[in-house]
Amino acid sequence: MNTCSKIHRRSAQGRLLATASMVAMLAGAAGAAHAQTAPAPAAAPINDTAVAEVVVTGIRQSLQSSVAMKKNTMEVVDSIRAEDIGKLPDPNVAETLTRVPGVQGYRYGGEGASPVGVGSGLTIRGLSGQTASQVDGRVYFTAGGSEFNIEAAIPGMISGLDVYKNPSAEHIEGGIGGLVDVRTRRPLDLKGFTASAAISGKYNDMVKSLQPEYFGLIANRWNVGDGEMGLLLAGNYQKSWNRSDNAPGPGGAQLRRSAAANSSDCSAANLGGAYNAALAGRSDLNCLISVSNADALAMTPAQRANLINFAGVQVNENEEDIQRTRKGLNGAFQWKPKSNLEFYVDGNYNSYLYHQSYRFLNSSDSRYVQNLTTTPFSTTEGLTSRNANGGEDAVLAGQRFASGTFVGSTFSNTGGEEHRLYKTWILAGGSKWSPTDDLDLKLDLSYVKADQHQDNRAVVMVPRTGLAWNTTRSIGLPQQVSISGPDLGSPGTWTMLNYANGTNNVYDDAGLAAQFDGKYKLHDSFIEDIKFGTRYYRKKSKFYNYSFNGKNLTTDGLALTATQSNGIFATGVADLVNGSHTNWLGGDAGYSGGFLTFNPDALLGDNVRNRFPLAGIPAEDSLPEVVLSRRLATEETFAGYGVADFSFLNDKIRGNVGVRVVHTNLDAEARITDSSSGVPVIVPNKSSNAYTDILPTFNVTGYITPDTLLRFGYGQGMTRPNVGDINPTISVNSTIGTGSRGNADLQPLRADSYDLSFEKYFNGTSYVSVAAFYKKIDGFVLGVDSCQTVPTAGPITAQSNSCPAGQYQITTPTNADPGTAKGVELAFQTFFDYDFLPHVLKNFGVQGSYTHVKTELPVKLSGSTGPTTIVRQPFQSDDNYSIAGLYESGFMSARLVYTYRSDFVLFGISPNPIDGRYLKGYGLLDASVNFNLRKDLTLSLTASNLTNKAPQRYVGEPDHGYDTDILRQAYANGRIYGVSLRYKFGG
Repeated sequence: MNTCSKIHRRSAQGRLLATASMVAMLAGAAGAAHAQTAPAPAAAPINDTAVAEVVVTGIRQSLQSSVAMKKNTMEVVDSIRAEDIGKLPDPNVAETLTRVPGVQGYRYGGEGASPVGVGSGLTIRGLSGQTASQVDGRVYFTAGGSEFNIEAAIPGMISGLDVYKNPSAEHIEGGIGGLVDVRTRRPLDLKGFTASAAISGKYNDMVKSLQPEYFGLIANRWNVGDGEMGLLLAGNYQKSWNRSDNAPGPGGAQLRRSAAANSSDCSAANLGGAYNAALAGRSDLNCLISVSNADALAMTPAQRANLINFAGVQVNENEEDIQRTRKGLNGAFQWKPKSNLEFYVDGNYNSYLYHQSYRFLNSSDSRYVQNLTTTPFSTTEGLTSRNANGGEDAVLAGQRFASGTFVGSTFSNTGGEEHRLYKTWILAGGSKWSPTDDLDLKLDLSYVKADQHQDNRAVVMVPRTGLAWNTTRSIGLPQQVSISGPDLGSPGTWTMLNYANGTNNVYDDAGLAAQFDGKYKLHDSFIEDIKFGTRYYRKKSKFYNYSFNGKNLTTDGLALTATQSNGIFATGVADLVNGSHTNWLGGDAGYSGGFLTFNPDALLGDNVRNRFPLAGIPAEDSLPEVVLSRRLATEETFAGYGVADFSFLNDKIRGNVGVRVVHTNLDAEARITDSSSGVPVIVPNKSSNAYTDILPTFNVTGYITPDTLLRFGYGQGMTRPNVGDINPTISVNSTIGTGSRGNADLQPLRADSYDLSFEKYFNGTSYVSVAAFYKKIDGFVLGVDSCQTVPTAGPITAQSNSCPAGQYQITTPTNADPGTAKGVELAFQTFFDYDFLPHVLKNFGVQGSYTHVKTELPVKLSGSTGPTTIVRQPFQSDDNYSIAGLYESGFMSARLVYTYRSDFVLFGISPNPIDGRYLKGYGLLDASVNFNLRKDLTLSLTASNLTNKAPQRYVGEPDHGYDTDILRQAYANGRIYGVSLRYKFGG
């Protein structure tokens, strides 16, 4: 594909000219005024905010620092500052960020985390997967994506978090949802020699194991000649062990017709492979006959009313032990030979190991049921197909399963182990120089290296021939289960089936950036300063796949026979198997576990290969690559910006106006199969793209009084496509003539963002604010079908794709219709230390926020040729709020926080709502207490999820009346308790 160069216009030229004219006019007027002005005092270093750094030692002072940042920064920003060295308000960074207005998070496996292990896991103002991540103002990312996986961050390493929701042009582009900037400490920010150390432990009441955390920091600063230098070193090690017990059930209507088992209806013709001759004549059983939606519509309404919906019924018993190990190192060196010159070197390292050992008991309920009961429920065409046929929204079934015993059921089990290791480190250096009192210059160089290795392997076992169980179920939260039959925890029950290393992926990313910034101060002018800068950035992303499936664990390496004559029974490898936990879902589901699986620890290394030599498992150090999965992408950007900070009417109106211009070059490479010669050959397929974005920004604040502010902000931003979306792969089905291909020509998502807020500040820690926002977003990606000639594909053998002869119907991701995100945010905080309140309340405070947000996302739910439907963004709750009670005295401080979010779609809207998954609204209660045993010694106690809630998944979706009470996957994670002893000297 030829390189194409595009300029994002959409009135961009007009905006650029208008913005440039405004900047030029302001600069000209300011320059004229400056010519008659005496020099001003020395300027602050470039890019430092107007907020003086506050050394935080408690809740009040951390709130003061956050309030000062929010009040004095011209952009729309909310901040959280550590209460002391090594002390963020929460034991998890993602959980801390959910206290910020407009930020919604997810807790997976007991901690704030993405449910898919990708990206920040945060939704900012309704947008997920569109967040930019920085550390100390520099781009920071996890391998395989453009965001930093925030669950990898260690709280002790962080001094503060800034969330910019509509930043100015000086900020690096890349996140239309928002920008999360993680701040670390600098030695010259500390007063002198400083040492801090902490030892902590976390305890999950389901796991019943205490896991350690260690933190240490040492820093000092010295006078050197006319200047000073400082050095800081810090390290953190954290381990947690949590549980994620869950009970997944099937989606879909699962329509069944019930008939007496000894009737002619319960024939092999109607039941197919579910027919059981031994049960067919029993008068105490009913059989369950599958009925398709189309068959249901052909019935009379009376017949349909007798159909039963079995959605969510056949649940599995899943147990996941989740261990997370985080390691962090931070180093910083600063040297100021003169007051106007500084050299620095920074380094940060994050290692995050997500280690999940899982044991699944996979159910296969029979079609013969005893004591069947139902409950009324209308399964409509709308719920099953969005009423695709039009006309009447017919009721397909009038009831759903309530309880019953499935006779002659069976199971399989899976013992699995996932290691997902993320490593990211950044090395940066540069200098700040103020050659005059009015000019500040800064040069910053940084290199980011990010790696990820995801390795997920498992062994499946099946029952010995002839074994069966009776499984009794009844709906509830969770669904009640009891199992009678052979011992599920006995090795004599099970036979080995197969081994798979179904996920074995390597991500190898690296980024290099060079940035130059300048700031020129003006005097006696409404222009306070002009900021300008350029940036070069180059990122290379590589992906490799070493996965494989279906290695038979039998005596001859062939598939297990029906009689299991070549089977390897669990009794013969008893050292490789063990039982699951016996408190599954805390015992609340009736069945408590204890089933046997392959021991996840026995999956490590080449152990399975060595124990089953006939399976043909490759050695771990020489796995064959799945070459067709290989991909490479190189992104290169050149950016420049100019921003003018202005002030009118004796500082009653302040703000900035600017523009950022960024040019992006993209080179992508995939591996495809070329069958044009008749002999399939794997060859590289390369594609290139280039585009230029002009991103104007405008922020203005009106000071009704010095403490009463009205803000307005406008900004245009962009989020580039993910590496996987631009991968130029081509895959075809040469039999029927269909296929898909990637699209390196995808344009970024581009958003026009508008903000309006009112803020009232009462003192250094107290304020109330209300904000409204609106984002218009262009370029959402949809899969679109078109008839194409595919030169690398062979001839079509049985074309049935409605395309001209020889052409394939190819689905290609394409930028399509616009979407929106809009809403309101409320926030407040205060301590009750006002003169008019009783003195006893002065140590108490309250902090809270509320967000209401609506999003509109265009998707094609009926296939790539169907109409576009507007739905909500995944992970977006309409409403969320956080309320915290605070207490602080000289000896003790405490915080009790309740965070709630309303219903939201899990991963995306399904074409048929009954196939979908959504989470009903729920809240979490967390608490912490700190005791100042001495001035330098603090004991902290924390508790997460005190009410023992978990994200329960339901069938359907929150909107259009498709929310249901059908539980699809119940979860239990347990409560987490922590204790920490922190020592600090100096600082």
